[in-house]
Amino acid sequence: MSLSIILPMSAFALVASVSPGPVNLVCLSSGTRYPVSQGLVFVTGATLGFIALFMAVGLGLNSLLEHAPGFERWLSWAGVTFLLYLSYQLATADGHLSEDEARPAPGFVTGALMQWLNPKAWLASLAGISAFTEGGDSTLLWLFAGLYLPICWLSLASWVYVGVGLRRLVQQPRILRGFNRVLALLLAGSCVFLLLD
Repeated sequence: MSLSIILPMSAFALVASVSPGPVNLVCLSSGTRYPVSQGLVFVTGATLGFIALFMAVGLGLNSLLEHAPGFERWLSWAGVTFLLYLSYQLATADGHLSEDEARPAPGFVTGALMQWLNPKAWLASLAGISAFTEGGDSTLLWLFAGLYLPICWLSLASWVYVGVGLRRLVQQPRILRGFNRVLALLLAGSCVFLLLD
């Protein structure tokens, strides 16, 4: 494969992965509240969940969605419900950072599930595959997925580390509560945009 296809695929994967979205906001919040290792477990689940979704779309799931538009609508509503639940969790957090946090950190399964319920992930998959795989070429699909894997993981991990950097600024419960509520509003606000699409 030539750089003329690898570089555009990589650039697309980077922009799609690092741009703000629901998964990125959860990564940021995890970095402020939990040990890095727990945030990276979520990142790994979200990355592998996205790659599984990407491959499923590339191998024909998109044709199923074309023939069953009701399923796509159900998927959107399920995703919005899940994101609103996460928003509620953020908004009601008490703002105390302790190692034995009463609420467990979002884990591997949450990360993977979140990608399957994340319309941004579906749109990135559909747009990227249609732009770069030329009529369903499986070699290009596997190449794209192989590029996406490290790019997505590193992009999401960077959001966790930004959260770790912010942790020093949000040591006071009052400040962290405010920060969590802003993130909760952004996450809930993203649901509005998802419903309007």
